[in-house]
Amino acid sequence: MWPRLIASKILSKTLSGNNLVTDFPMSLEPFVLRSTSDLGSDIPVILPENHTTQNCNIFVGTWNVGGVTPTDDLNIDDLLDTHDTSCDIYVIGFQEVVPLKASNVLGLKKKKISRKWNTMIKKTLNKKSRISELSSKSNTERSNLLHDFHCLKSKRMVGLLISVWVRSNLHQLIRNLDVSCVGCGIMGCLGNKGSVSIRFMLHDTSFCFVCSHLASGGGEGDERNRNSNAVDIFSRTSFPTSKLGSSVQLPKRILDHDRVVLLGDLNYRISLPDKETRSLVYKKDWSTLIEYDQLRMELTEGQFRAWHEGAINFAPTYKYLPNSDEYFDKDFETKRAPAWCDRIIWTGEGLKQILYDRCESNLSDHRPVKAIFTTQVQVSQAGCRTFYFSDRFNQIPADLELVSSDEYSTNRGQLNFQSTIKRRKKNCSMKVIG
Repeated sequence: MWPRLIASKILSKTLSGNNLVTDFPMSLEPFVLRSTSDLGSDIPVILPENHTTQNCNIFVGTWNVGGVTPTDDLNIDDLLDTHDTSCDIYVIGFQEVVPLKASNVLGLKKKKISRKWNTMIKKTLNKKSRISELSSKSNTERSNLLHDFHCLKSKRMVGLLISVWVRSNLHQLIRNLDVSCVGCGIMGCLGNKGSVSIRFMLHDTSFCFVCSHLASGGGEGDERNRNSNAVDIFSRTSFPTSKLGSSVQLPKRILDHDRVVLLGDLNYRISLPDKETRSLVYKKDWSTLIEYDQLRMELTEGQFRAWHEGAINFAPTYKYLPNSDEYFDKDFETKRAPAWCDRIIWTGEGLKQILYDRCESNLSDHRPVKAIFTTQVQVSQAGCRTFYFSDRFNQIPADLELVSSDEYSTNRGQLNFQSTIKRRKKNCSMKVIG
């Protein structure tokens, strides 16, 4: 085991405009990946070759809002878990922020909806009332609460919206930020289904977050359509491999990154008859239900077998009556049994999940799902120095809080998302709602 240090190191040079400024402290104090009971401890670790690590807490949330516009007084404290946790990065993915009707699917822009959700996120994360919690927090948590959150990037494609927020003291440490959108809905290319992915480097560790909405339906063949969507997303998502003026080779595909999280309405269902599924739901027999969950089968022996998911100890998140805590009954015109459609899974070494739960907002027919991860981020002192002595930090826009662009591209590529998987011929459906 590498020895632990008490003192932190200070980098005292940075670039301000074109002038070299001295005596500007940037703490390189590393954080250790710890258990949840020890997240407040500040004991660093030395790694070989001038590398250290920092611990980073990441919140991930997903919610299919069913095309419902949020009211001004909608409370998303529970969704963002702001009362109980103190995270460094927040990644929130939405599906169906606009109704999936023809005018929206064909690209008519509605930027106001992105702005509304982002305004709500910003207000919730930066509530001044959180400062009152300082007395009950550890030293690290108290320090974190004093930093506001800023929007790193927000991107929408039709009904998909992903918004990434970071603490102000981390914003300057993030570089190589890129976005990639893939539409795989109608005709295999429109954006009613598909993904919006955001990737970036935090110190020397690469992250990729993929917000997805896969093919709907609980009938025969629908699971294959979802798997086909997933193959499309992983094969067609592509990022720049280099930046102007840099010799660093960047990850091109989703799975080339160090830490990858897939979130969204993945739409996988429970492979049981409707009556049996409902009976087990009413008994809260989650362990039996999960044995027949289609995504769990894929995680065990299918296309997602290199991925991980936390234990599911909560009720299925779909399909609810509007403004109700009751599931759709089988006698309704939409005969859809309860299912865990909304999921968060991950791959890559170094991610440890400490929370996986659902929220209880009844805004739509889905319930939100949230997860919290801890991860170690590799820190190269030389890498930090190179970044700070470059002009990349000055290129980060200052007005990202409410920015959301709505254009998308298909980013076609050739790489399968697992080498052993053969691309299946897409079974395109003209069904838009789901």
